[in-house]
Amino acid sequence: MRGGTRSRMTWLRSPRPLQSDQPPPRFPSPRIRIRGLCVLIRGDCVLGLTSALPPLPLYHSPVNPLLHHLDSWKPFRALVLGDFMVDEMVYGDAERLSADAPVPVLHVRKIERTPGGAANLCLALAALGGSVSAFGVLGQDEAADFLCQHLGDESIEVGGLHADGDTRPTTVKRNLIGLAQQRHPQKMFRVDYESREPVSGQFAERTLAAIRAALADADVLCIEDYAKGVCTPELCKAVIEAARDAGVPIFVDPAKLTDYAHYRGCTAITPNRNEAEHATGLTTHETDETEAACVHNTGLARALHKALDCEAVVLTLDRHGALLAQRDVDPVAIPTRARQVYDVTGAGDIFVGALAAARANRLDWPEAVQFANAAAGLEVEAFGATAIPIERIHLQLLADASAEHGKLRTLDQLLIEVRAWRSEGKRIVFTNGCFDVLHAGHVSLLDRAASHGDVLIVAINTDATVRALKGDTRPVNTETDRARVLSGLGAVDRVVIFAEPTPAEVIEAVRPDVLVKGDEYEIEQIPGAQTVLGRGGEVVRLSMVEGKSTTATVERIQAGHSLDKR
Repeated sequence: MRGGTRSRMTWLRSPRPLQSDQPPPRFPSPRIRIRGLCVLIRGDCVLGLTSALPPLPLYHSPVNPLLHHLDSWKPFRALVLGDFMVDEMVYGDAERLSADAPVPVLHVRKIERTPGGAANLCLALAALGGSVSAFGVLGQDEAADFLCQHLGDESIEVGGLHADGDTRPTTVKRNLIGLAQQRHPQKMFRVDYESREPVSGQFAERTLAAIRAALADADVLCIEDYAKGVCTPELCKAVIEAARDAGVPIFVDPAKLTDYAHYRGCTAITPNRNEAEHATGLTTHETDETEAACVHNTGLARALHKALDCEAVVLTLDRHGALLAQRDVDPVAIPTRARQVYDVTGAGDIFVGALAAARANRLDWPEAVQFANAAAGLEVEAFGATAIPIERIHLQLLADASAEHGKLRTLDQLLIEVRAWRSEGKRIVFTNGCFDVLHAGHVSLLDRAASHGDVLIVAINTDATVRALKGDTRPVNTETDRARVLSGLGAVDRVVIFAEPTPAEVIEAVRPDVLVKGDEYEIEQIPGAQTVLGRGGEVVRLSMVEGKSTTATVERIQAGHSLDKR
């Protein structure tokens, strides 16, 4: 074992009696390490596991309280006031310059349109389980029709979206995106079609009346301000006052302004560092991004907190995560996972939406910011504004925790991941067994099972059910040790332990696309087979490796026979 650590081993009984002064038999077998586990190998099977290492932590409940809260995530009701717009992506090849000027030529290949700004926030909230009502201004044009149709398709209420006069257009941001030399697409230029004039008093009164009527059933209200004229100081102040009177928390993603006074009284505000500097007049010329930046950021957050009298200021800091400042509490940095950034479009929308959704689900502030960090991080890995569903965020947070928990899951935790995999179109494969003394036949079956899909889930029997099936001398290895060995195999994505006599209930819950068993079983004998087939899935019977059997292996060891003899 590495480092010279001595390990203890429970040896299988030998049929030959040993003298009391004789040492235990030593098999001439190598020890190998599978992800930190010392395993004794003889021939092509695993005889046993050392007990020197700490036991594998069972995933009975998540250590991170955030994961515990996400297990009981509930729907909520959200109102969104802000600047609604259309993001238009014009894709093409940019591999040459114009003959008459030194400018790139974009050979257009396709055009994509997605809801942006406050519309993207609405979609983000809906993807997180929210029932959403939208309030803002649109033009009388085709872009407005597109937004209403798209939002309506996602069950977002659009009755609060109206025109303000005959000439004001719907805001459209047209992005020219070039691809050169088969590299990742890059934005070349942007063309904006918009009006930044404040909305009329009549429009503001109509919108305020609609929001007041909707507050009675709301859990949160979000203000998404892009300084396009909807979120006038008068309207913002009136909406915040109405929401406070109704006991509804208000979350603001602010515009880049020099004065945030009209946001005063909101529950939380989420500026990025540049926006916060612009609003407070506090700038820095420090070159140190660690301690000096932290002191500066703390000053920004405290200045905003004092000026706005809000419950929380969340300063977003890109790859450095966020800084959370609350009343009577020292500001705290909430780190985020480093990611490959492709496009920051929509990250602010996603962040404030995820924060509001988390608070609607009664997560405390640090957990809510952690959740919002994860959502925004997934957003920047995508190109363009993309709503991130709750299952995908939960899946990412589970993956972040996997360094501690490995591949072992309880059924409840596994089902969260299954839903996320299924939403991404992944094909889920399921197999089960005792997997007591792992041998070449097991490894072969698992490798072949994994080839039938994208994710392989392995369910194993508890020690009690193995004893009931195999007798009092089994299992040789505990369920914890068996789960750990299986987790060390590249073909296996998740392991779940079940206590029932058969895995039928687990299969019913997981609903795999493919159920795999050995061909020694007929389909009628395979638990869960009819469930899988009835849902249009597939049952695959794989041939077993000749001469490989756990029972036969254990019997040969107990008889003192060499595993190499056939």
